[in-house]
Amino acid sequence: MRRNKLIVQKYGGSSVANPERIKRVAQRVVDTKRSGADVVVVVSALGDTTDELLSLAAQVSQNPAERELDMLMATGEQVSVALLAMAIHELGEDAVSFTGAQVGILTDGTHTKARIVDINAQRLAGELAKRRIVIVAGFQGINPNQDITTLGRGGSDLTAVALAKALQADVCEIFTDVEGVYTADPRIVPEARKLAAISYDEMLEMASLGAQVMQARSIFVAKRFDIPIHVRSSFSLREGTMIQKSARAMEDIVVSGVTLQKDEAKVTIRDVPDRPGMAAEIFRELAAKGVNVDMIVQNVSREGSTDLSFTVVKSDLPATLRVTRSVSHRIGAGEVTTDEGVAKLSIVGIGMRSHSGIAAKMFEAMARERINIEMISTSEIKISCVIRKLHAERAVRAVHRAFGLSRSAVPSRKLLATSRR
Repeated sequence: MRRNKLIVQKYGGSSVANPERIKRVAQRVVDTKRSGADVVVVVSALGDTTDELLSLAAQVSQNPAERELDMLMATGEQVSVALLAMAIHELGEDAVSFTGAQVGILTDGTHTKARIVDINAQRLAGELAKRRIVIVAGFQGINPNQDITTLGRGGSDLTAVALAKALQADVCEIFTDVEGVYTADPRIVPEARKLAAISYDEMLEMASLGAQVMQARSIFVAKRFDIPIHVRSSFSLREGTMIQKSARAMEDIVVSGVTLQKDEAKVTIRDVPDRPGMAAEIFRELAAKGVNVDMIVQNVSREGSTDLSFTVVKSDLPATLRVTRSVSHRIGAGEVTTDEGVAKLSIVGIGMRSHSGIAAKMFEAMARERINIEMISTSEIKISCVIRKLHAERAVRAVHRAFGLSRSAVPSRKLLATSRR
């Protein structure tokens, strides 16, 4: 029988970057506990620890084994949870820290991008019954072979949302270094507007398109199980942004926000034989290697062959090149070229479903800035363009202005938004 309100809180790396910030988080967790709620806390690695560990790996190996990368990367969160538990003890509350494996976060066998298969919440429930604050290492789990796995960049978000589902928590609070979700990255557009609420669908699109406030996979899980998420700042007591089901008022908003993804690379396979099955063979092998392909453009056939271009995130580029060069040779295609000087700009909004002229307005905004569009992709609630990275931030400001998303524009409307960690 459920008792107190249960809150799952997740604190990102910037929130626990040093001892003083860890103490501040400890106080916030204790305050939540003393307000009458049971608390489960998910913590990321301190500050830039993850990047530092990756750098260490690169210094000893040009191509480190993914299993060993997971062994290395999981250590960052283990440090965080232990330190936070110690800080909470100093404040007079009982806390206990666990790794992902210790609390039964079971994943598939994929290393570096594992998917959660199941969570055995019995141990967590037992600790909560003892009135303890439970602290769980984010970003990690264990596979059926008892090997440590990690959940990919932003995986602590997924840990928090999955635990909220397994424990039937009342809310999942995501604490970061900004106060919520904005209409654009405030570092690029200072007049960007913070939103009170945003729908799962819009946040899912934005997260997959470069908004760094949350991992896209975590939003998918939240939407599937209707888990309310409150994105808020670790450094402020103000309300943040609620991620929830679509509200009627949201339907009146045409464009919710503008996102920018700079870690894109364009890959082109020249002279692909123009016959059935060629694209299937290329993308089937990329999928088998876990490469997520984004935009795809195939040029008009000429003399029995065509050029095929697509985009991937830069971290997938080495694997992409290994696969495409092998397949290109096998099917008799030409050279494989890459372009890392591109970025992807997107607009997102539920209202786009029922309004015409949105694409034209977006393209006109970039045309006025003399910014060329190289690739275009659309869905029911988003439009994405690949442009030169050199012009990307200028393009974001132009599009944001064109759709009137700034704080000074239409102050009575509740605009939706994107953000950063």
